Amino acid sequence: MRETSIWQRLAEQKALDPGLRGEIEAAFGTRGKKALAAIDDGKVIRYLDFFVVEGRTSNYIVEDDFCTCSDFLYRGRTCWHLLAVRIALTTGTYRSVDGWYQDQMRNSSR
Repeated sequence: MRETSIWQRLAEQKALDPGLRGEIEAAFGTRGKKALAAIDDGKVIRYLDFFVVEGRTSNYIVEDDFCTCSDFLYRGRTCWHLLAVRIALTTGTYRSVDGWYQDQMRNSSR
């Protein structure tokens, strides 16, 4: 199945059923599996200013079609963090924080 139909179906359904999960994994491989796992584990967080995806070694800021991970920055391709945010945003499966991520970063560096 084509990638565009995955996003169309996801937008229509607003939910991840087993068939759609399988299509995501087939279309995106390891990146799709990691994105779905991040959603399942509650690692996609929406702050007032950014989405943040908690990775194994760091947190990654995602905004629009940009991610701070090295896969995106150095290889210039869609990373699993971007996929996770896109899926989570469409389905509403993310945690919300009523605060600014920039403030959290500033406070943690003190």
